[in-house]
Amino acid sequence: MARRTKAEAAATREALLDAAEEVFLEKGVARTSLEQIARHAGMTRGAVYWHFKNKADLFQAMLCRVRMPFQELIAEIAEPSLMERPLEAIRLAIQNGFERLEQPRHRRVHAILVHHCEVFGDIDPLAMQNEMANEACGALTDHFTCAARLGQLREDLSPENAAELMQALLGGLFHDWLRNHERFSIAIKGSELVALQLELMRRP
Repeated sequence: MARRTKAEAAATREALLDAAEEVFLEKGVARTSLEQIARHAGMTRGAVYWHFKNKADLFQAMLCRVRMPFQELIAEIAEPSLMERPLEAIRLAIQNGFERLEQPRHRRVHAILVHHCEVFGDIDPLAMQNEMANEACGALTDHFTCAARLGQLREDLSPENAAELMQALLGGLFHDWLRNHERFSIAIKGSELVALQLELMRRP
């Protein structure tokens, strides 16, 4: 019985997060109340407070469902040979991330973060975006440093500059695609551009 109760509680929590995604996307984060989320999920406001301290806590939980730390994207590839091919590891990890972005939930939540969220209480979307960008840039720098050590990165390009160039490309692609995700496939077009960028960075 306890196991069933735990499973039901987890299902309730997920249903509330699903409802939050839909209402945030429609109304914006600042204009959405916890009561509206509860009503959209067919529950009471008390159910929301049972699982989340406040709207900021709920918002963070929603983001956690789509977080894609760069190291995790690389770990999922599970190819030991990539340790000697860091540029290929970067390419495959980014491709993995692009493919996830095209999943409806990932697209919705990132659209909320970028286009439907203002600074509100403990919610600071710019700080959250900066945190994710800094994490990705740090991981990219580590892999470009490895590529330089193995003689695979252009001699006139530092690992730090390589990471910043790639981060700029990813940021531009991400924001262009979010504005109109039907215009192009980020998994296809993005992967092509990233592969081209990495080839330009490779030592001849």
